Amino acid sequence: MDSKELKLKSQELRLRVLRLIYEGRTGHTGGDLSVLNLLTVLYNRVLNVDPGQPKMADRDRFVLSKGHCAESLYCVLCDKGFIPESLLDEYGKDYALLGGHPTVEIPGVEINTGALGHGLSAGVGMALAAKMSEAEWKTYVVMGDGEQAEGSIYEAAMAANKYHLDNLVAFIDRNGLQISGSTENVMPLESIRERWTAFGWDVKEMNGDDIDDIVATVESVDFGCGRPHLVISHTTKGLGVSFMENVAKWHHGVPSEEQYRQAINEIKNGTGK
Repeated sequence: MDSKELKLKSQELRLRVLRLIYEGRTGHTGGDLSVLNLLTVLYNRVLNVDPGQPKMADRDRFVLSKGHCAESLYCVLCDKGFIPESLLDEYGKDYALLGGHPTVEIPGVEINTGALGHGLSAGVGMALAAKMSEAEWKTYVVMGDGEQAEGSIYEAAMAANKYHLDNLVAFIDRNGLQISGSTENVMPLESIRERWTAFGWDVKEMNGDDIDDIVATVESVDFGCGRPHLVISHTTKGLGVSFMENVAKWHHGVPSEEQYRQAINEIKNGTGK
């Protein structure tokens, strides 16, 4: 997809995510909306995946470490044909396959996630496996900024540097908020760039609210540099909905009928920012 198509696709998916959360009566709305542009670009321009062969040997691996933002992933997987629309319709109901975090029973999901801090370790293992077997596929991991307080992330970061995993790309969805407030009040993270550079990673920053910048940044990754890659994706929590943007309480929340209608209208008309 070109940038214009990706922007239209992101808007379409944003509407579907909101409907999923509204009808299912549960969801991490703010983070879903902040990470959706990145997922849209990855699945529609970057990842080598095939919904007809979800376990094909040479597929790229994707890990949503911030598994609480499963609603966005579910909508993207459905749009790509990994899962049917009927599964989305069951979200939030008893015994539904799609729960609050992704699991391997869902086609297109590589590993159960949501226990924050574990996704990068899994991604390192996948990337190392590709290196050991001399395979060409890549591994992509999306983390939240709140989970950067987890020590296991930095153990994984050291291992990725030791094994020169330049086939690994990790993203931090840097929206600045977590469930209990500002990340810098809960556990200061800055300077992220200097920290990860010191760990030996190739570090880039991008505007994760801008499709064009996401495309340019991801496509500039040098997979032959001998270093793992980190992209700090600066985003807006609740992107596209005025009363959700940069508001911590929308980390998890379900809009009322009135709020839902307003949110849909703002996204359709691009007036939310």
